[in-house]
Amino acid sequence: MTPGSVLFLDDEDHIRLAAEQTLGLADLAITCFAEPDKVLPEIGRHVDAVLVTDIRMPGMDGLQLMARVLEIDPEFPVVLITGHGDVDLAVQSMRDGAYDFLEKPYAPSRLVETCRRALDKRRLTLENRALRRQVGGRDTVEARLVGRSAPMVALRQSLRAVADTEADVLIVGATGTGKEVAARALHRAGARAEKPFVPINCAALPEALIESELFGHEAGAFPGATRARFGRFEHARGGTVFLDELDSLSLPLQAKLLHAIQDRAITRLGSNEPVPLDVRFIAASKTDLVAEAEAGRFRSDLAYRLNVVTLRMPPLAERREDVPRLFIHLVTEAAARYKRPVPEVPGAVLAAVAGRDWPGNVRELRNAADRYALGLPLDLRDGATDPDAFGQGASLADQMAAHEKALISAALAAHGGSLRATYEGLGLSRKALYEKMRKHGLTRDEIPQDD
Repeated sequence: MTPGSVLFLDDEDHIRLAAEQTLGLADLAITCFAEPDKVLPEIGRHVDAVLVTDIRMPGMDGLQLMARVLEIDPEFPVVLITGHGDVDLAVQSMRDGAYDFLEKPYAPSRLVETCRRALDKRRLTLENRALRRQVGGRDTVEARLVGRSAPMVALRQSLRAVADTEADVLIVGATGTGKEVAARALHRAGARAEKPFVPINCAALPEALIESELFGHEAGAFPGATRARFGRFEHARGGTVFLDELDSLSLPLQAKLLHAIQDRAITRLGSNEPVPLDVRFIAASKTDLVAEAEAGRFRSDLAYRLNVVTLRMPPLAERREDVPRLFIHLVTEAAARYKRPVPEVPGAVLAAVAGRDWPGNVRELRNAADRYALGLPLDLRDGATDPDAFGQGASLADQMAAHEKALISAALAAHGGSLRATYEGLGLSRKALYEKMRKHGLTRDEIPQDD
């Protein structure tokens, strides 16, 4: 495919021919398709192209296709072609991520102008991505997995060690600890970074459809299957498949998944022909799969096949010193997402955030950061009153030490790393602050300095 191409999809021959002539006369490269399944393999994060597709088509319609394309690359320009009665639908689709829409019958000049603008936007997106890859600073892993605690440092080291390999990885952690964030960091740090990252929530797929969703099907494979379609595994070719909540899969599907992982091939429903897969598998589970296998709830061969490389996501209770820094990071992200100015986070708020228990882990903390960025009140009254908040069976001295460490870390973050402002704000001498930092392993190297 020529760089700067228009991928044009319509099931009517005369419309494809007219588009080919119109864009060809305007010196724009165009590749025409009659079926959505044929265009999907051409979509990728690195592809210099735009998609123009009709909404009303048999089988997968334009809106379903757009959703699949935006899963592969949320910034891929998609232009929808609508009939007169579909304008409201097209306007809603623009809110869902479409770049623009054309209403039939459209003038040839309008098609050319829209495609040129979409291609300009695509080139700018690809140039910005290339520049970001060249810019120094924190690497991909540290930018996504924030924290200076020992568990997070160890996690990042392990993740970097396997990122450039083709090893499949199992990520284990409680709900809300950031398993998908770690999976995306692993993908972005590896050789497949410019290929698709396809997340699949195994628990969210209906049991009756999950096999077709994963492996695809041929026409006539079951009632209603009028056309062949790719499964999610094939959409990820060259990239990464992320299987979230893997422990929710039924035992029969676990067997088929095991064959797909071992053989790097799948067989669509209604077919006997194997389709080779060039993908990396990353799976996530909130339970110990080996223990589940011993209890008979998970296939032991699949558990051991995935257990070669296992990354464990620590809960916030094990890295309380990260909470203030992480909260500021999440507030900054939320402000950018909501197009709001980044609010100041006073030391008192950070101290309260650091002292509170977060049973929902990073997901719960992110929700609090979103509310704070929007100017909504935070409910931080409970504090860390749970006797096990600092570790199961921890002594009072250990709990007090952990709480002191979290408060000092919060004050340092609130004052931008200024030691003078920190010890004055805490009512300590400079020497006392140094001693407490040394005691709790808070080094100056990890904190931006201004004095």
